[in-house]
Amino acid sequence: LRCCTAASVVTDGSGAAADERSVYIMRVVQIAVMCVLALTVVFGIFFLGCNLLIKSEGMINFLVKDRRPSKEVEAVVVGPY
Repeated sequence: LRCCTAASVVTDGSGAAADERSVYIMRVVQIAVMCVLALTVVFGIFFLGCNLLIKSEGMINFLVKDRRPSKEVEAVVVGPY
């Protein structure tokens, strides 16, 4: 697209420096955006994992509270008294 514009036909020598600067700025912006996206994904996975871990611990605790001791355990506990 750059070759077909009128600005590329008429240059005074400073256009190359401006092009290099704009390319450099675009690269820096792309790198910054990719870093932000990567951090977002990493923290999202981390917090999702922590949330699932907390929920699974809650479910395990809920199941442990509902579990009743067997009759054999009661017989052993009652026996010595």
